[in-house]
Amino acid sequence: MKAKIGKWLSIILPLFLGIFLIYYSYNQFSEKDIEEIKKHFKNANYYYLNFSIFIAFLGSASRAYRWKYVLDQMGYKTSFANNFMAVSIGYLMNMTVPRSGEISRALVLKKYNNVPFDKAFGSIIAERIVDMVILLGLIIVAFFVQYDVLKTFVLDKVPLQNLILLLVIGFVLFITFILLYAYSKIKFILKIKEKITGLKEGILSIFHMEKKWSYLGHTIFIWFSYIYMFYIGLLVISETSTLPLGAVITSFIVGSVAIAFTNSGFGSYPFLMAKILLFYHISETAGSAFGWIIWTSQMLLLVFLGALSFLLLPVLNRSK
Repeated sequence: MKAKIGKWLSIILPLFLGIFLIYYSYNQFSEKDIEEIKKHFKNANYYYLNFSIFIAFLGSASRAYRWKYVLDQMGYKTSFANNFMAVSIGYLMNMTVPRSGEISRALVLKKYNNVPFDKAFGSIIAERIVDMVILLGLIIVAFFVQYDVLKTFVLDKVPLQNLILLLVIGFVLFITFILLYAYSKIKFILKIKEKITGLKEGILSIFHMEKKWSYLGHTIFIWFSYIYMFYIGLLVISETSTLPLGAVITSFIVGSVAIAFTNSGFGSYPFLMAKILLFYHISETAGSAFGWIIWTSQMLLLVFLGALSFLLLPVLNRSK
C-alpha cells in the first residue's frame, strides 16, 4: 500500500508543481503580454526548430550506440535498433513517472535480448554518473564565466541559509547511507547489497571496456548535440538569437536542471528559462515563448519516437 502511495505521489506531485508554475507564470501576464507571446510563436523561425529537433535525434542515436560498448564488454550482444528503441521508450516513460525511464530501458533489453536486468540497469547508472560529471563540469565553467548571474539567480530562488541547510542534510544522509551499507546487518540492507552486486558489474564495465575512446567520443558528441541543439533553438526567436556564449551555457544548464524539477520539465522549463533570460535583457514574454517552443518540440519528438518504438519492438523481434 505504501509503495503504491509513493508511486502515485512521485507522479502527481511533480505534475501539480508543473501546473502550478504554469498558472503562476501566466497569471502574472496581462492580455497584451499574452498576445505578445502568441506573436513570438507566430513569427518563430521553424526552420531552425526543425534543425534543432534533428540534432536531438542524432544525440539519442549516439546514446543508443554508446550503450552497446558497455553491453558488449559484459558479453551481451544487442542490436542498435533495440538499443535505440529502448532509449526512446525510456525518455517517453520519464515524461510520466520521473526516473522510470532507466528501469524501462533495462526491462526492454531483458525481454528482447535476455540481458539480466541488474546488469543492464547498472550500465545505465554508469551512463548517468558520466552525464552527471559532465553536467557538474559545465556548471563549474558557467560559475566561472557567469558567476554574478548564477549567484543572483540561485539565491533569488533559494535563500543562502536554506541552501546551506539542504547541503548539510544531503551530506548527513549520504554519510548515514555509507555507514549503514558498510556495517549494518539489517536484512533489508543485506538484500540491497545483494541487488547491488549485479549493478556493480554494469557500472564498473565502463572502466574495463576495450573501446574506451569510442565511448568517450560518443559521450562528447552527445553533450555537444545537447548544447548545439539548444543554441540552434535560440535562433528560433529573434530576441534570443544574439545571446553570447556564456549566456548560452548558463541558460542551457538552467534548462537541464529544470527537467529534473517536474515530469521532463513540464511547466518548470519555460518558467525557469524565462527567469534566467531576464538577466540577459530578454523580456519575460520572449523567454517564456522560447521555453515553450523548445520544450514542446523536444517532447513531441520523444513522444513520437517512444510510441513508434513501442509499436515496432515486438514486430522487429518477432522471429527471435
